[in-house]
Amino acid sequence: MIKFPHMLHGADYNPEQWRAYPGIWDEDVRLMQLAGCNVMSVGIFSWAALEPQEGVFDFAWLDEIFEKLHGGGVDIILATPSGARPQWLSQKYPEVLRVNNQGIRAKHGARHNHCFTSPIYREKTALINSELAQRYKDHPALLLWHISNEFSGECHCNLCQEAFRQFLKNKYDNDLDKLNHAWWMGFWSHTYTDWAQINTPSPIGERLVHGLNLDFKRFVTYQTIDFIKNEIAPLRQITPDIPVTTNMMQMFYGLDYFKLAKHLDIASWDSYPRWRACDKTDMDIAMQTAFMHDLMRSLKDGAPFMLMESTPSMTNWQEVAKLKRPGMHKLSSLQAVAHGSDTVQYFQWRKSRGNYEKLHGAVVDHNGHENTRVFRDVAQVGSTLKKLGPITGATTPAKIAIVFDWENRWAIDEAAGPLKHGKDYDATIFNHYRVFWEKGIPVDIVDQDCDISKYELVIAPMTYMVRSGYAQSVEEFTGNGGIYVTTYWSGIVDENDLCHLGGFPGPLRNVLGICSEEIDALYDNERVRIKTVQGKAYEALGLCDIIHAEGAQILAKYDSEFYAGGPALTVNNFGKGKAYYIAFRSGAEFLKDFYADILADAGVKPCLQTDLPQGVSATLREKGGEQFIFLMNFTNAPKKIKLDGYTYTDMDDNSATYRNGNEIELAPVSVQIFRRGAHRASALTFNPQSKEDVT
Repeated sequence: MIKFPHMLHGADYNPEQWRAYPGIWDEDVRLMQLAGCNVMSVGIFSWAALEPQEGVFDFAWLDEIFEKLHGGGVDIILATPSGARPQWLSQKYPEVLRVNNQGIRAKHGARHNHCFTSPIYREKTALINSELAQRYKDHPALLLWHISNEFSGECHCNLCQEAFRQFLKNKYDNDLDKLNHAWWMGFWSHTYTDWAQINTPSPIGERLVHGLNLDFKRFVTYQTIDFIKNEIAPLRQITPDIPVTTNMMQMFYGLDYFKLAKHLDIASWDSYPRWRACDKTDMDIAMQTAFMHDLMRSLKDGAPFMLMESTPSMTNWQEVAKLKRPGMHKLSSLQAVAHGSDTVQYFQWRKSRGNYEKLHGAVVDHNGHENTRVFRDVAQVGSTLKKLGPITGATTPAKIAIVFDWENRWAIDEAAGPLKHGKDYDATIFNHYRVFWEKGIPVDIVDQDCDISKYELVIAPMTYMVRSGYAQSVEEFTGNGGIYVTTYWSGIVDENDLCHLGGFPGPLRNVLGICSEEIDALYDNERVRIKTVQGKAYEALGLCDIIHAEGAQILAKYDSEFYAGGPALTVNNFGKGKAYYIAFRSGAEFLKDFYADILADAGVKPCLQTDLPQGVSATLREKGGEQFIFLMNFTNAPKKIKLDGYTYTDMDDNSATYRNGNEIELAPVSVQIFRRGAHRASALTFNPQSKEDVT
């Protein structure tokens, strides 16, 4: 686990853009100190300034920045500059430019349009990274390496075509018959007879072979990781004690982050929620953002992560550039800390004077001074983070895991049925997650390759693709006493997107004790009634799985449609545990009721033993026997919360201590952080002047 000396507070800093403006750098350091910033990410898009001509390096300006920041008490996250290469490199070596899926090579422009396979691009990035590492390896300000920026995209050039074929040869043991079977190429008479016939998916070529499409997505992740390993190699060799990260992008569709994160020392990500959106409430956005924070924490097995980018005010690239209302900057920043981040960082420190991001939010606006609402908000966060030093390195003790699997996600979207639109894997994951977020129960996010043995409850909605080994993990988990929950549209295909033979849900059939015969897709305005054995009624929407119990106990049945009377919810006793199957897509009411019973059975309790008002979220981090509770109000109204039987000390105001039964009021759009002792107090009363328990 990477441990920082304190909570980090900083931003992306682009000093090279201001080299012609005397005094700006010194003023920046003064303002950083005023804002309580102790770290800056430098060099992210600096290649042209660092190597203005091939083989000609200019580090003088960066040397000066290192000294100024270090002298001002600011550490440095040093980025490798591969996210945007210089013009001279594209001009001399056009093979570094990407080719799209119609065979058209890009011109120089924008960023992230370089070929990850290109030997010359790998050579040039390794060279500039080596130069940076050699120069700054012993500098006391160097805290962390930041590899490139927001990896994304794919290339279809001849180099990538050949690399893809080699990837397939390795995967299928150089056996074309194995590939033809895995991709079911007898369909439409598409059988390959030569490896050279295989090309990447294209709208003007092969695009409907699901095995091809899935393997290409896997290849893009594989090749991106291979490029990252090339970037990291000289850094590991020259600066083995400096950790490495790269900034990920929430649930970015194009890369499997569970696989990518294995090659990083710490996970980091860029968070840009659309607060005050017209189509969602702030509670919806807070819930989804919380999920993504939990995902980042889970990528490194629960270790603290980094909020690498966020905006202190607004973004310029969203459809509507809404400002954060008062309180939201502190609330949204500390939401990341609540879910496991040891940093709060922004894009950007000082607004660019020109080009695409000149109107993107920044700590320092074009006016260049500290007398702004945004700067005051940032300074307030900096002040609070200084008080949260004891939380640095604290972990989140989750007993529940939700399975969110990139390959399963891709396969679901490839499937031509049962719904062309509205299969809604992501939305379904969120719907299950919301129940626990609203109750203040920590959750880890895992994929099918993760170890699930440490959890009490594992929830795997829509596990359409069941990869090799996953069913065995589920059986071991359940047999040893765990509670497993899955839903309709599970156990349909294997890792090659071939349907499981012998009946659905394929290899999960044994542990679930049911078989699925058909699945009914509903129109948007259709509903199917569900009734539990206790007589409570619910509605199904979207999808209804027609199943038969094979040893499982029936807990609810369909109460309308031609499959009325058939099982809609089952539980199967398996070893020491239980496996539930929800055969229909439900609304929020069913999930709340269902999981209330499950949580009681599993013995999982919220981090705060009290009812949370709607719109209030609670999370927990712990370290060394101490617990830290975050209470967050995402509504425009004050909310009252009755505390449970512990002593709570406000970490923003150490003089405020709260006792068992005290009712605290959270202001609108606000957060409070408490230090909670390891033992419950009894018959305590409120004493704001003392930290000692009084009876």
